[in-house]
Amino acid sequence: MNHWIFGGNGFVGRYLANALLERGGDVCVCDLQACADERIHAGCRYYKADIRDKSCLEKLPIGKDDIVINLAANQYHTKVPRDRKTYFFSVNTAGTQNLLEVTYEKGCRNYLMFTTDMTYGKPQYLPVDTTHPQNPFGPYGQSKKACEQLCFAYRRKGMNITVMRPRMINGPGRLGILVKLFKLIDMNLPVPMIGNGKNHYQMISVFDCVTAVLCAIDKGLPNDEYNLGSKDSPDIRTLLRGVIRSAHSRSFVVATPGRIVKWVLNLFDAAGLPIMYKEQFMIADEEYILDISKTERDLDWHPRYNDEDMLKEAYRMYRDLKPRK
Repeated sequence: MNHWIFGGNGFVGRYLANALLERGGDVCVCDLQACADERIHAGCRYYKADIRDKSCLEKLPIGKDDIVINLAANQYHTKVPRDRKTYFFSVNTAGTQNLLEVTYEKGCRNYLMFTTDMTYGKPQYLPVDTTHPQNPFGPYGQSKKACEQLCFAYRRKGMNITVMRPRMINGPGRLGILVKLFKLIDMNLPVPMIGNGKNHYQMISVFDCVTAVLCAIDKGLPNDEYNLGSKDSPDIRTLLRGVIRSAHSRSFVVATPGRIVKWVLNLFDAAGLPIMYKEQFMIADEEYILDISKTERDLDWHPRYNDEDMLKEAYRMYRDLKPRK
């Protein structure tokens, strides 16, 4: 049995490939690059593949007893073109459709899909469970909601498909929007919050994401949706103060009127000059906690990493990557 990881050169994919190899699994990494990322241990097979090209996928030797894991996605971690709908839907939705079709045609029925909590949009109740209405703010969440609907259709055709909805994934190898925060801390400048910072903004460690995938595989890939997030998240004000303190910075957090700030950010976004993307800033001052109890109960999975430790580790990584003067 092979484990096929699409998007395997990406952030979660690299850690997952290594974890499966360490368990003695047969791992096939598929990605756009010419070869496997150097951080992936030797032992995996590598296939250059583009999920937007169905004919390319049809050439892959996927067996009926194999497990297909779809982590491939266009995300906000690179510069996004103005036509965001085409950018996100081309991979996240059309690519998923191609992969589902090929997997099904080859007789394979085992599939795991990473989507996002951004499919929920503004929380209508807390904590946000997997039955919460899905009203995404923008094209990224919309593209992921659409790919979930494709997964549900293939469940009805007899496939086992586990869908995982993580919060913002953090860990060694990804900084993304956090770079802007860390630059302020590094320069001892005020750190503005959207709102008063009394709300909670949950994250999830890449290591806990990998563990969740392994647990789902061990449970036979349940036909269900699962939230992934940390436990006992501190409020944003406490979280940022902890990072500033650990960095020995003279920065301090500053509350702002959330509604006005979001209105301004929306104007910049509409003008094609995004400071933050809509799906990032629209919930920045919202109380937002995912209910992970079903994931814990069904998969026997429990997150090990908390938000403050993740953010402090990300800051240390940022400092290590900075050029020395």
